Amino acid sequence: MIKAFSRYWHTLRYLRPVQLYGRLWFRLYRPTPDLRPAPGLRLVAGHWERPPARQDRMLGPATFRFLNETHEATGPGAWNDPARDKLWLYNLHYFDELGAGGDTGPLVRAQWHRALLRRWVAENPPAVGNGWEPYPTSLRILNWVKWALAGNDLPPESVQSLAVQVRWLRRRLEYHLLGNHLFANAKALVYAGAFFVGAQADRWLALGQWLLARELREQVLPDGGHFERSPMYHAILLEDVLDLINLAGTFPGTLAPDDLALCREKAAAMLGWLGVMCHPDGGIGFFNDAALGIAPTLGALIEYAGRLGVPVGPGTVGGEGTGPASSPFLALGPGPAALDGPPEFAAPRAQAPVWLRDSGYVRLEAGPAVALLDVAPIGPDYLPGHAHADTLSFELSLFGRRVIVNGGTSRYGTGPERLAERGTAAHSTVQIDHADSSEVWGGFRVARRARPFAISVECVPACACTVPGGMPVVPAQRVAAAHNGYRRLPGRPIHRRTWEMTPGCLVVTDAVSGAFGEAVARFHLHPEATAEVETAGAGGRGLLHLPGGQAVRWSVTGGEARLIPSAWHPEFGRSLPTRCLEVRIVGGESRAVFDWGCAEGGVSGLA
Repeated sequence: MIKAFSRYWHTLRYLRPVQLYGRLWFRLYRPTPDLRPAPGLRLVAGHWERPPARQDRMLGPATFRFLNETHEATGPGAWNDPARDKLWLYNLHYFDELGAGGDTGPLVRAQWHRALLRRWVAENPPAVGNGWEPYPTSLRILNWVKWALAGNDLPPESVQSLAVQVRWLRRRLEYHLLGNHLFANAKALVYAGAFFVGAQADRWLALGQWLLARELREQVLPDGGHFERSPMYHAILLEDVLDLINLAGTFPGTLAPDDLALCREKAAAMLGWLGVMCHPDGGIGFFNDAALGIAPTLGALIEYAGRLGVPVGPGTVGGEGTGPASSPFLALGPGPAALDGPPEFAAPRAQAPVWLRDSGYVRLEAGPAVALLDVAPIGPDYLPGHAHADTLSFELSLFGRRVIVNGGTSRYGTGPERLAERGTAAHSTVQIDHADSSEVWGGFRVARRARPFAISVECVPACACTVPGGMPVVPAQRVAAAHNGYRRLPGRPIHRRTWEMTPGCLVVTDAVSGAFGEAVARFHLHPEATAEVETAGAGGRGLLHLPGGQAVRWSVTGGEARLIPSAWHPEFGRSLPTRCLEVRIVGGESRAVFDWGCAEGGVSGLA
């Protein structure tokens, strides 16, 4: 009971008052659906740009594939089928498939969509079931309006239902959750207020605009990152902001000039941030809740932004203090680091660290290597629902392919698999005494949480990867940080990690101070990287074989190394077997070296 009380106390103590009384209000207040006739529709006076296409999830008139699971959804009970995962049912209610392409002819698909719209209205009475929860209601409102703006005629019963849904949402705003949920609620109000006309629509529009302006200023950090520190949700919110710019061009005057300027400013900064946080394969890094196939890709968002006239790069930034004040990140080191325009806008080209100082991530790029480092807080104290215990984790790509990864996300909910995927052991960082660096629990809860400190990002003389003569190749990029997430343990240990990278190798040094029983550093490997051990145990070494034929030599000092089975979760509902290089730290400090220089014929020795 004492442990349970502590966990609840350290979870609840960070919440804002509105989240506490808002939750009580949300449970007790049940408004009556407003079934009055829908307002009239506003005349379109501008041009609607088609948003990024969604993946084709509708395989037939009643067959859907969400989260890598295919099911039939026939009959009224399908919308709330207890045999289906709740997130799968949410996706059924979102209507994302209205914006998808596919192999089916457009006329046949349009018939499927109209039938599905009518069916939803007939089988989901107001205020009943999963589909009337605020978040799926918000996304469905957006998707129905977008479908209509793309040139499709909403059936009359759908127009009427749309108005009923907006009125219901207006009374069910998620102040108790805040974050991306409240943002989605506000965006739905703005879309509905622009789509309909009249005094009621104007009130929806005004409330939505006020909420969006407030939330944009808080949720998008000065470096362009979303404050929940999930690259996946960042990309979702970026599309939301671009959609608002799109709406302002379709219905001129529905966004105030200041609000439109704010959206454009935030969208440009968010594009820059997302470019830094993507791997060379174009996909996001896996930090906190993150998976592929949910949000639009960086390339799709760049293309969409270009059609809306939003700059796709923040310009040129130089060393500390030399870049423009509007730069969404800070590049350190000699010479400027430039972000290119499309189609190559994805990463800085300079051999210098890029530090997203406000959100807490660092990108290292040298030769064929790109590393993404997490020196970030897990998220806003009052909103850690999408956080993982992944502090001081990292991912590494070599020769355009991922090699060292975090575990990813395949499940929501409250089950053991969700808890394991959020846990420290699923990430490429250090775990002490089998505890998580942040106390993740439930499906979306965190009690005591890790806080990084003593962060430094710099260029230094290379000390680990040398040419045969022992001379440094180039200045190394070095990042050091510590965190206090394990101070709650009896020995009050502190984990410190240093990354040092040159074009030929990466050295990761882990130090643990204070008393502890066992400290384990894990380096999860991408399934395409084949690992072998030449020497196990203390002073272990071996090879990683990459799909392109390159080889990476790894070696460990100060630790006992072994390869163990692991899993990588690149998408919801998908898990792939892989291996993990596990290093049991001996004597309080270990050093892991990953040397790929021999694969390029350049760097080959280890100092």
